[in-house]
Amino acid sequence: MSFDSTTAPQIHISLDRQVLTLVNRTGKLLAEYPISTAVNGPGEQDGSGCTPRGEHYIRAKIGDNQPIYTVFRGRRPTGEIHSPELAGQNPGRDWILSRILWLCGRESGKNRGPGVDTFRRFIYIHGTPETEPMGVPMSHGCVRMRNVHVIDLFERVSVGTTVIIY
Repeated sequence: MSFDSTTAPQIHISLDRQVLTLVNRTGKLLAEYPISTAVNGPGEQDGSGCTPRGEHYIRAKIGDNQPIYTVFRGRRPTGEIHSPELAGQNPGRDWILSRILWLCGRESGKNRGPGVDTFRRFIYIHGTPETEPMGVPMSHGCVRMRNVHVIDLFERVSVGTTVIIY
């Protein structure tokens, strides 16, 4: 899919509602998904474990054509497929599964630049184990989604898609 900012959909993320919506340029709802953002709440500081607010865009899409539940470390597939058994062998691991949409801030001094840079903080929209609750802030700063939902969203957006977190 090529990117055209005049017709491309936008992603809106509501921290209060714990919902991600995909809308077209006229505001028509195309899709809505439950999510889980940071347990530490909203915030932009490096090391805060918070979900950054403001206008962002998708800088990179990672995981195209990978099987559902593919495990990623350092944005690379590990060769593992998440399962209850694998989870039991790795208690406490922060799982990044299925797809990654890596975000970059657009607002200098707020979510872009020294001390607040969303991209350098490695803030993603990504899949998470099915045992993790949605609708409740539980992440370390990223936006967690059900695996089928993040795959669906991944197919609907392009690098450059606007992401607004509020």
